[in-house]
Amino acid sequence: MNQFEGAADAGQEADAQRMRQAAVTPLRKRRLSGELYKRDQRVEALIAELAALSRDELIARAAIRKRSDPAYVPSECLVYFIRASRRDNNEMWFERLYRTLIERVMRSLSRAESPDGKTESLTRGVVRDKVFGRFVELLSADRAAYVDKVDYFEVRFDGALASLRRDAQEQAWRDENRSRPLEYDEESGELSLEVEAAAGVHDPFALSDLDDPAYRLRLDAAIAALPIEQSRIIHMLRQGFPIDSKEPDVMTIAQALGRSEKTVRTYRDKAFAALRAAMADGEER
Repeated sequence: MNQFEGAADAGQEADAQRMRQAAVTPLRKRRLSGELYKRDQRVEALIAELAALSRDELIARAAIRKRSDPAYVPSECLVYFIRASRRDNNEMWFERLYRTLIERVMRSLSRAESPDGKTESLTRGVVRDKVFGRFVELLSADRAAYVDKVDYFEVRFDGALASLRRDAQEQAWRDENRSRPLEYDEESGELSLEVEAAAGVHDPFALSDLDDPAYRLRLDAAIAALPIEQSRIIHMLRQGFPIDSKEPDVMTIAQALGRSEKTVRTYRDKAFAALRAAMADGEER
């Protein structure tokens, strides 16, 4: 190969690289100066590289947990592909990406322990739940229509999550000072027979009911009205996370919440009973 052919090949590769990068959708949020938010150049280049992979290959890469691994996919990239899936209108693809990202967020938030590393204060637990709920809320809203607040998660994911945590801490501390303490069941708390019976006879996520758009809207509103920890459990159940597992590498609801399996099941059953009552009330109106 002569030098002209080599230069031509290099030019073609550079053009191809520019085309891949140009295909990456730019962000829309603007700084106070009027300048658009921009992703890190390395993130932009990696997004273009990952876009050439098959979906199975991308999910396999995203499952890597060690940031030191050369194949690790930063969360900024995951957020990009989750948002881009809106254009495909492919719910299955969205769910695969969403589950991977949510598991990362839960692992990050589950580290919020007290100084002794054994117990967790009520305020810390509330903060963690508020952060998780707000993050899910932002992604859900962005799924329906572009939310420029999510742009920050594509620029610096850890910083955006830390910002949510600061906001949640301020709100939790304000609530703690002006409201009565939040009530949580003891580890040994048992459900009443009425609640157990109500939870056992109704599955709010029966496929036959979920086929009805009106039912889904009422169900989402009922879930949002649940106590925050019950709501979080329901969200995780809908994403397919197990309550408990014998496999040490499997993220479970009990692990994410820092609660026992029995307590999680208690909250779940109470949530199901509340949802049943809410949905029955809606049908009577």
